[in-house]
Amino acid sequence: MDKVMKANKKIEKGVVGTYKFTEKTAVGAYKSIESQFRGQSPEGQLADILMYGVLIIVMLVALIPMWHTLMASLSEGQQLIAHDGIAWLWVTPDGKPHFEGYEKTFSYGDFAILKSYVITLLYVVGNVVFGLIINVIGAYVIYRQPKLAGLLMMIVVFTLLFSGGMIPTYMVIKDLGMTGTPWSLIIPGCSNAMFMILVLNGFKQVPVSTVESSELDGAGHFTVMFKILLPQAKGLTIVTMINTAILAWNSWFEASIYVPQNRELWPIQLWIKQIVGDNASTLTTAVVDWNRYLVAYCVILIATLPVLAAMPFVQKQLQKGALLGAVKE
Repeated sequence: MDKVMKANKKIEKGVVGTYKFTEKTAVGAYKSIESQFRGQSPEGQLADILMYGVLIIVMLVALIPMWHTLMASLSEGQQLIAHDGIAWLWVTPDGKPHFEGYEKTFSYGDFAILKSYVITLLYVVGNVVFGLIINVIGAYVIYRQPKLAGLLMMIVVFTLLFSGGMIPTYMVIKDLGMTGTPWSLIIPGCSNAMFMILVLNGFKQVPVSTVESSELDGAGHFTVMFKILLPQAKGLTIVTMINTAILAWNSWFEASIYVPQNRELWPIQLWIKQIVGDNASTLTTAVVDWNRYLVAYCVILIATLPVLAAMPFVQKQLQKGALLGAVKE
C-alpha cells in the first residue's frame, strides 16, 4: 500500500512539474510577444502581423509540397493515383508506409540514379573549383585598377545584361570540342558576372595598407591574391561557392543539349525529367507497374536531400556574406 501511495505521489509530482514547465513556457512566449508589440503604434503592430502572416504563408507554400512528396513516396502506387488532393499521410491499404518506390528507384535503369548521383557530385565539385579560380582571378585583375579596368568592368557588366543566346553558345561549345564530354557541363556555367562582382566587392573591403605592406615584404600577385585578399574576403567568396554548387546541382537543361545521347553523363536532375516523362505512359501499358509511378516522388526526395542537409550549415554564411559588400566603414 505504501509503495502504491509513493508511486502516486511521484506521478502527481511529475504531472505538476510538467504543468508548471508548460505554464512557464507559455507565459514566457506570451511575454516575449507582448514585449515585442509593447510601445508600438497600431500601424506598427498591424505591419508586424502582416509580416508574420506573409512569412507563415511562404513557409507553408514551401513545406506542403515537400510533405506531399514525402508521403507520396511512402504510399502504394495504385491507391496514390486514385487519391485526390494532398497526401497528408501515406496512402496504403494497411495504413503502414511502403518502401517499394525506393526499391524501384535505386534499381531503375541499371542503378542509373546512384550513378547519376555520383556524376552530379563531380559536376558540383568541378563547377565550384573552376568557378572559384575564375572569379578570384577576374576580380583581382579589376581590383588592381589597370589602365583598362573601366573597359573590363563594362564588359563584365555587359555579360550580366546580355547573352549570345542558346544556339550561338551551343555552336561555340561544339567548335571547342566539348559537346558529349563532362567539360560542357562544367566550364561554360562555372562562373558569371554577378559572382565575379561579389568577389570584387569582398576584395574592396580589405584595407589597401594590408596589400601594400605585403608587397613591401616581397609578395607577388598570386601571394596577394590567394593569401592576403582571399582569406579576408572569404565571406562573399563562400556565398559565390554555395550559389555555384546549388546552380550546378539543380542544372539539367545544359545536359539535355550537350550530352543528350550519353546517359552515363546525365545529372540526377535530367534523370528526374526523364522519369517523369516515362511515368506519363505508365497507365497505358498492358501490365501496369504501379510502383513505377512512385519513382518520380522518391527521386525528387533523393535529389533534394543534399541541399536540405547542407542548408542549416551554410545559412549563416549566406546571411553574413550577402551583406558584406553593402557595408561601408
